Amino acid sequence: MGEPGSQMGDEVKVREWMHLGVITCTPETSAEDVAETMKLHDVSALVVVDVEGYAVGLISRTDLVNATFVQPYFRHWRGLSARHLMSSPVISVREEAPIAEAVRLIHERRIHRVVVTVPESGRERPIGILSVTDLVGHLKEA
Repeated sequence: MGEPGSQMGDEVKVREWMHLGVITCTPETSAEDVAETMKLHDVSALVVVDVEGYAVGLISRTDLVNATFVQPYFRHWRGLSARHLMSSPVISVREEAPIAEAVRLIHERRIHRVVVTVPESGRERPIGILSVTDLVGHLKEA
């Protein structure tokens, strides 16, 4: 009981606090289309998936903003796609993992979200997102 993070309770699972479902794009999706999709769905990140729907990366609003700072150094910034800006590999957790594991990953990796995946054929199929916002929303329960 005295361990750090034990207040989160090992009995609470990621599936209980995660946002079910993901908004995706492909590695070839243009930066402009990524931004438009984020705006349309009011999300701050998209899971980048291959043609079979497996997670290969994550692209966030922060990635898009950071790219605008280097835009003057790229002659054709508008030609950038998710592949150029995404974080890869995906930092993920399983839905049955304890919340404490997700919190540890977020803290150690200094990230804002983890992709919730299920293993399938040795790869990761994204099924949801657990973000810092989701965690903050449950602080009273912790």
